[in-house]
Amino acid sequence: MTNQTAKIGIVTVSDRASAGVYEDLSGKAIIDTLKDYLTSDWQPEYRLIPDEQPLIEQTLRELADEQGCCLIVTTGGTGPAKRDVTPEATEAVCDRMMPGFAELMRTESLKYVPTAILSRQTAGLRGCSLIINLPGKPKAIRQCLDAVFPAVPYCIDLMDGPYLQCNEAVITAFRPKNS
Repeated sequence: MTNQTAKIGIVTVSDRASAGVYEDLSGKAIIDTLKDYLTSDWQPEYRLIPDEQPLIEQTLRELADEQGCCLIVTTGGTGPAKRDVTPEATEAVCDRMMPGFAELMRTESLKYVPTAILSRQTAGLRGCSLIINLPGKPKAIRQCLDAVFPAVPYCIDLMDGPYLQCNEAVITAFRPKNS
């Protein structure tokens, strides 16, 4: 376990990113949620990019390989529209996929909207980085992160990443007693 400052990538994928003035409520929702969850030191590496698969792949590689982010959370581009290619970009750069994250996020989202079955978010590992795709709506972001985040710190522990300490009043990270 290391006590270094964790770098966490936050990537908003949106066609509106290249349209000029755009208030990124989804990226802000991720940052605000992580601020609520984490008491350990962390630094956001924020990116706002358009729905272009090569650019998404390049951004994920840069955050994982060059910036050393232990966690990369994306928002947007996970639906069935032709321009929604975030899951394909994530799968293209990952060494191994982590299907349990997507399964749990969809299960959680189905409690709120029947259209959760249209979501194609995924999760995977690239080197020492966990990449998680979230939906684009701020409310859904919090719902999905509330469901999966208890497993995130231990996953990062298993990859020899920085130790993520959570605010137990907000969310409890699960770590086996002997870890």
